[in-house]
Amino acid sequence: MRAVTIAAPGGLDRLRIMDRPDPGAPGPREIRVALHGSSLNFHDYLVCSGQSPAADGRVPMADGAGVVEAIGEGVAEFAVGDSVVSCFFPDWQDGPPTIGDFARTPGDGIDGFAQGTVVLPATAFTRAPAGYDAVEAATITTAGLTAWRALVVEGGLKAGDTVLVLGTGGVSIWALQIARAMGATVIATSSSDEKLERARQLGAAHGINYRSQPEWGQQARDWTGGRGVDHVIEVGGPATLGQSLNAVRVGGHISMIGVLTGRGGEVPTGMFLARQVRIGGIIVGSRRHQQDMVRAIDATGIRPVIDRRFSLEDLAEAFRYEESGGHFGKIGVEW
Repeated sequence: MRAVTIAAPGGLDRLRIMDRPDPGAPGPREIRVALHGSSLNFHDYLVCSGQSPAADGRVPMADGAGVVEAIGEGVAEFAVGDSVVSCFFPDWQDGPPTIGDFARTPGDGIDGFAQGTVVLPATAFTRAPAGYDAVEAATITTAGLTAWRALVVEGGLKAGDTVLVLGTGGVSIWALQIARAMGATVIATSSSDEKLERARQLGAAHGINYRSQPEWGQQARDWTGGRGVDHVIEVGGPATLGQSLNAVRVGGHISMIGVLTGRGGEVPTGMFLARQVRIGGIIVGSRRHQQDMVRAIDATGIRPVIDRRFSLEDLAEAFRYEESGGHFGKIGVEW
């Protein structure tokens, strides 16, 4: 069975295609899944590039989707032939978050999905959205579910709200699509006018180039008539938080999702208090959240935006493309 593994201490030039033993038949409450697709996330990049070291020989990639080949005793939720998609936190089934690390996250603390076949507990998967191929389905595990939890679960998104999405990566584009499907208005930021035009084609009502308009938070506030936006999908971190606080309305909601500009920095506490804003840290979501999201996708017909697809053998090249920052939406890997 083909698999990609990471040779410690990591680095894109240390990703290897190897043959691994077949995992065999599923045991009680397990399913055997033939995997056909994954998608890239910043977390995967940190692991594969060695910036977040993983165990020697670790199989990377948190996202995985494929088809059930066999079911073990006691599995009633799935049948042979079902299309399924993995869960980022396989041990977080429902309820409030209880996991604060990646010790049991596929592709980090345990083996991930850059391989041909896995045998895992049935509860490590949900059904895939109807009509999605494996790469499309894999985009919901991390990016899609993060956007869903930020807006719907924690943010209480409703029709008529205004959402500000930072950048045009996987989480932000998913947030744009979810917000539009639920009747919200979206403002998008990017350093590329071309990407802003693509965001408008997806339904964004307004775009702000943050290079030519460095006070983009005020620009977003002005566009709302001075009220401010209801939700911010904050993927930048310390260097962008001040602008996000300027953009959000009094009593609004900021979802802290990314740390692209660093892991620490000053917090503008005065503005935070004045806005009376809710800021919540978001790391993906539970299996129940994912099941709810799949039902919403089936009802609304949202399709993920796939920028490019690479083969499993070209995983390192896919990450180098991610490094370039030229992508819009998700980068997929299929086999």
